[in-house]
Amino acid sequence: MEHVPAAAVVDTEGLVTGWSEGARHLTGYPAGEAVGRPARDLLAHDPPPGAVTALSGTALVRHRDGSTVVLHLRGWPLLTADGAPGGYAVTAERPGGPPVLTGETFQQSSLPMSVHDTTQRYLGVNDTAQRMLGVSEQDLLGRRLPEVMEDVSANGSGFDRHLRQVAETGRPAYYDTTSPASSPLGEHAWRVEMWPVRDASGAVTAVAMAGFETTEQHRARRRLALLNEAAAGIGTTLDVVRTAEELIGLLVPDLADFAAVDLLDWVLGIDEPAMTDAADVSLRRVAHSSAREGYPRPTPHLGEQVVHPPYSATARALREGRTVLGSPGEPDFERWMRLRNEQAPHNRDWRGTVRSALAVPLRSRGTVLGVVLLAVAAPREPYVGDDVVLAEELASRAAVCVDNARRFARERGTALALQHSLLPTGLPGQVAVEAAHRYLPSGSAAGIGGDWFDVIPLSGSRVALVVGDVVGHGIPSSATMGRLCTAVRALADVDLPPDELLTHLDDLVTHLTVDGAGDEAAELGATCLYAVYDPVTRRLTLAAAGHPAPAVVLPDGTATLVAMSAGPPLGVGGLPFEATELELPEGSVVALYTDGLIEDRDRDIDHATAELCRALTAPAASLDALCDSVLKAVLPEEPGDDVALLLARTRALGADQVATWDIAPDPAQVAAVRTSVMDRLAAWGLAETAFVTELVVSELVTNAIRYGEPPIQLRLIRDHSLICEVSDGSSTSPHLRRAHAFDEGGRGLLLVAQLTQRWGSRQTGGGKTIWAEQPLPEQD
Repeated sequence: MEHVPAAAVVDTEGLVTGWSEGARHLTGYPAGEAVGRPARDLLAHDPPPGAVTALSGTALVRHRDGSTVVLHLRGWPLLTADGAPGGYAVTAERPGGPPVLTGETFQQSSLPMSVHDTTQRYLGVNDTAQRMLGVSEQDLLGRRLPEVMEDVSANGSGFDRHLRQVAETGRPAYYDTTSPASSPLGEHAWRVEMWPVRDASGAVTAVAMAGFETTEQHRARRRLALLNEAAAGIGTTLDVVRTAEELIGLLVPDLADFAAVDLLDWVLGIDEPAMTDAADVSLRRVAHSSAREGYPRPTPHLGEQVVHPPYSATARALREGRTVLGSPGEPDFERWMRLRNEQAPHNRDWRGTVRSALAVPLRSRGTVLGVVLLAVAAPREPYVGDDVVLAEELASRAAVCVDNARRFARERGTALALQHSLLPTGLPGQVAVEAAHRYLPSGSAAGIGGDWFDVIPLSGSRVALVVGDVVGHGIPSSATMGRLCTAVRALADVDLPPDELLTHLDDLVTHLTVDGAGDEAAELGATCLYAVYDPVTRRLTLAAAGHPAPAVVLPDGTATLVAMSAGPPLGVGGLPFEATELELPEGSVVALYTDGLIEDRDRDIDHATAELCRALTAPAASLDALCDSVLKAVLPEEPGDDVALLLARTRALGADQVATWDIAPDPAQVAAVRTSVMDRLAAWGLAETAFVTELVVSELVTNAIRYGEPPIQLRLIRDHSLICEVSDGSSTSPHLRRAHAFDEGGRGLLLVAQLTQRWGSRQTGGGKTIWAEQPLPEQD
């Protein structure tokens, strides 16, 4: 249209009194319809604040055909003869003047563009923006975005805020925004640029806007962010189920409206992979989540098995070891959805909105562990190639973590089984002590440690109490623990004193380290506490190799740590071990434990040992109950190491259960000793054992007189068995040998070994003791 100047005259009452031909061209109103009307009736909206006073501004004028015309108006006062205003001459022109090419460029731009007045109302919008918003220019002009599209009011309010900021400050603004899938714009990301439009005087008269779609860049950044989150957020624990839950937490809602992880049963155990040729695939659901709380309602429930038909995406992904993408319209997908609708009809409506489903195998080290299933529903877009690549990358990282957790669980189970096979399951029957124990394996990622304990019956109704700790974790530590446990039992059978036993054990650990026997040799450090209690003398002899001192609770309720030398840890070599001896009243409780009970990086060890002593004095119905109360009171909330606790309540053999004779080194004394022994057996009501006991006493006393050295002593102990002990001052120990046909001696010990339950010898501070045990007759 040819540019024609437009002018009008308005009186002081606001009525139009003059109208030019140019005004008719711009508005469509002829002079006959415009003159005499209030000028305000010709405006589509009130002019911006300050425009009337300034006599200049952009206004929206209603065209005669009902459309809205954006015009730039300028007014000049018309003065009467006395100089008072008598009206106003108003000129109008389109903003930007006559160039048509500029307007066409704006209108046809591939970018969504718009122009807004200083009150954030639309002054103009190009074709691309109209298509994107789904709203015509006629419906936008003179209105704000939130007024047109209420469902994007959140984005609209930010839009208006930035427009206002540009109009007020006169500075351009840039910001990034996204629109949800449910909005008319769809799921997109935008980079919005806004800049001020100034008139000839430099005043801001409008704000222009252009939008640059950055959806692909936004998705790429989000994918990278998800991968970074996966690196830090998947596999934080060595727990299979927790790892699956962490994967689901990343997938929903960023990549899926619903996601689930189904694993093969053997992955959750400690067995090797199981092969199956079944057509249907049976998996166990370990994790699932929905973008909307409770919708869809997941079936099956967590921990339950789900059977996937062979044509389902899940079964195909597991069988073929590759990602399977399923979409509505595909025969197998539709068949699968029909089956699921029959099995779980309550989710039928949701399945009708599914746009796409992904089944990604969880593969690690060439083995498929399970499948992760993802689904998106309308209004979100179906999965595309980049989504598949991202899902595969996340599943791959999760699969490695799941496999690591499975292997850890398998090694932990193996180490635990090995440890349980080596630790005592039931304490042997004996009268020296009443014992109770607890062993708590570590739940940390380091694995099972090498803590161990034992209760070993010794000769003379004595008992050995042992507790130890091997450095390190896992199967190597458990294997080393087994070696040491076996070695202690072997050395205890020799009946060595505690300090000598630890010396031999230290030599064994040193040899193992030097020889490099096994992968664990480099870390064969260990601690051990070995104690021997004699119920006849009520004396406790103990020595430690780098191990915490035990606590003793006396019958009066006082609890203290035993003052003793800790000694060097096993394997150091070249340093002595010192034995400590103390006499305990009957009914005292000795507590042996490993450092996991009292040591923790956040605890003071002195405070922890004080807590242990207090806990040991707490009333308890039994030793077992006392074990539980001690662990509850002393153990850290999250122990970082194994814990072994052994409690032993001492008993004492009364004077009526022990008989002792000092014997002169004269063979003639043997007959008198036999007579005294027979009398004692009769007093004990053990006449049935007289024959065997007389032979054993005769042989052992005769050997002591003939081959030993003074002083010689005979002791009978009536316990759960009848024990005969003969001590002398010689350190030479006897041994069994086979006598020849014409030998006059050499048959005595063989006879003793045949007639008794067991026999042996032990070294003492002043010589040796030969002992033999025989069972007591059953009482009616």
